Amino acid sequence: MKFLDEKLVAVGVEASNAREAIEEAGKLLLKEGLVEDSYIKAMVNAYNENGPYFVLAPQIAIPHARPEDGVKEASVSFVQLKKPIAFGHTSNDPVQLVFGLGASSSDEHLTLLKKLTSLLNNPKNVEKLTNARDYASIEQILEMER
Repeated sequence: MKFLDEKLVAVGVEASNAREAIEEAGKLLLKEGLVEDSYIKAMVNAYNENGPYFVLAPQIAIPHARPEDGVKEASVSFVQLKKPIAFGHTSNDPVQLVFGLGASSSDEHLTLLKKLTSLLNNPKNVEKLTNARDYASIEQILEMER
């Protein structure tokens, strides 16, 4: 299970819309061989078909798709957007923190969501993730959560 490893984190990413933000989170997983290209397309399709259901809290989106859409290994990537983007959520827009979630089973899905929820339930962590300039500052937050 890969959870916010250094190669799965990008800070200050430019994206002009929700689709690009989702693709950036997916590309990090793809580059590390954790998902197939089809998984990124499936995450974008899920957004196009179902709207911003994965914008779970103010500023935070956790796009994902089904395991059979191309997940090779359970993993979570993180993209901190340079500028917040509207995903179309009535109360949680705009989004600045995008976590790409790939799980190869529903058990893994729940495990990864629990880890993320524990991290993001602390408003200080959300603020630190929003203001992080590099991976080292994100790593400090993760260390404190372990």
